[in-house]
Amino acid sequence: MSTHAKRERLLLADLLEAAGPDAPTLCEGWLTRDLAAHVVVRERRPDAAAGAVVPMQALKSRLERVQAEFTGKPYDELIQLIRTGPPRMSPFTIKQVDEGANVVEFFVHAEDVRRAQPDWSPRELDPVFADTLWARLEKSARLLGRKAPVGLVLRRPNGQTVVAHRGTPVVTASGEPGELMMFLFGRQDVAKVDLEGEPEAVERLHATKQLGI
Repeated sequence: MSTHAKRERLLLADLLEAAGPDAPTLCEGWLTRDLAAHVVVRERRPDAAAGAVVPMQALKSRLERVQAEFTGKPYDELIQLIRTGPPRMSPFTIKQVDEGANVVEFFVHAEDVRRAQPDWSPRELDPVFADTLWARLEKSARLLGRKAPVGLVLRRPNGQTVVAHRGTPVVTASGEPGELMMFLFGRQDVAKVDLEGEPEAVERLHATKQLGI
């Protein structure tokens, strides 16, 4: 596994373990047990995980059944499955696949656990990891921002920008790459970003719950 993906995986496992199975998360309707089960199903049951991205009722129903099955497993077992990583024949064992698919997934979900706690504080990311997240934003901003109700530009502190959604009026979201990532994944209420633009446009953007996949 790649350095970033492995680190974020282990951090997520540690946070889930420390929080316990019944702690809140930022994923609506999910406690930590549900989030842990989701991570395990995504890696170990691709036959069911497809239901999260393919709009077919049969696949969605299968995902719900398998998710419920894993949610019912002992919490310690779920945490251990996350820590040990995917099974040997999984494509996630390939470094490039792991890096491409898991860095953002684990980062966002780790923050879903951290930021659901009342005493959380922003996490300071090392510059290399921040650049990695920014590179992902540059590639995925159009997809993640496609449902924005206004034009949306992302700007990091060093002045780099990327267009997440074309349109008018335009709102510029400024912040560190990790905060912009959380914002685009629909965690607007906890993302530490500054929004600049017409007041009505800013309000519309901040209020929408349709950002993210």
